[in-house]
Amino acid sequence: MIKTAQGNIKRIVAARMSPGEDVLLGLEKICADYGIKDGIILTAIGSLDGAQFFNPVPLKDKKAGYGYGEPIILRGPIELVSMSGMICHNDEGETLLHIHYSLSDQHGTGHGGHVIEGNKVLMTVDVVIAEVDGVEMGRGYDEDLEVFIFAPKQK
Repeated sequence: MIKTAQGNIKRIVAARMSPGEDVLLGLEKICADYGIKDGIILTAIGSLDGAQFFNPVPLKDKKAGYGYGEPIILRGPIELVSMSGMICHNDEGETLLHIHYSLSDQHGTGHGGHVIEGNKVLMTVDVVIAEVDGVEMGRGYDEDLEVFIFAPKQK
């Protein structure tokens, strides 16, 4: 099954995060400050002071057999090569960000995964967000997969 909805880009918000800012919390603050409930992270680049993220792993206790385990933690300076994702909300209107990034460590080794709290800006993180119009960027819990999933709806 494929769920779709069609809309337009309403506006663009560009931001720079300063050293020490938590990336996920900073994105949530930007969305709150501008009242963005439906949107996408078009692009982001910068540097991080270490990184923390999730990747799916086999989990026998989950119905689907997979889920997120312990966070992967990288130490030292990290290049944020790219970041993208969706600004969604649940039925109660609570903002739910679903963001992934690509990283490179100081040796040029690539990493990436699902962004969580604890990623602090090293020098800068520059981000461009698009607010969408005409699409409700819903996100809800899927009982079969035991994870939150994207559920777009036409407004």
